Amino acid sequence: MRIRLASALVAAVALSACTTNPYTGERQVSKAAIGAGIGVASGAAIGYSTGDNKQERKEAALKGAAIGGVAGGGVGAYMDYQEKKLRDRLAGVGVGVQRDKATGVITLVMPGNITFATAQSSVKADFYPVLDGVADVLKEYNKTTLVVSGHTDNVGRDDYNMKLSQDRANSVAQYLISRGVAGGRIKAVGYGKSMPVADNSTENGRAQNRRVEIRIDPPANM
Repeated sequence: MRIRLASALVAAVALSACTTNPYTGERQVSKAAIGAGIGVASGAAIGYSTGDNKQERKEAALKGAAIGGVAGGGVGAYMDYQEKKLRDRLAGVGVGVQRDKATGVITLVMPGNITFATAQSSVKADFYPVLDGVADVLKEYNKTTLVVSGHTDNVGRDDYNMKLSQDRANSVAQYLISRGVAGGRIKAVGYGKSMPVADNSTENGRAQNRRVEIRIDPPANM
């Protein structure tokens, strides 16, 4: 009985939360619903075990499922809403928004050519409004932690590329802090040429490798 009830509740949550992904056009169950489903199953099982008779166990299971569903869906929903707001704020500005389905991590990919002048580590003034938008969302969703990483292509000395990548990461991190994002949430690191995402033998590939990324890690719990 306990297993059948929990399974039915999980199925109901999944069906009610099946939506069309606005970016891929595919039907899917949201990450929030997956978390809620786990919470429902756990809450129902715990509640069912507390009743003295069949009716009391059923009522306790339903109550436990409701509580567990809200708690379980917290982190997934939090990251879903944050991702949607970031995509809205960054639409059309050249910044990529990526989401790791397995971990929930959101990564913002900022190409070097729109963020910095050649061989410079100061953020371009015309890129300030983009970072302002990012800062606004990060302040609203202030339970996440951030890693700002700088990356270069393979042209030039290794020590020069490492320093440039670190300086650029620092510049972006400091700008976010100046716009009100708590410094304790942010780590800045330079990787130089060590983490390419494209082929350095072509100009297009090198351009993709010259970038700053902001990794937004989900909170451990809600």
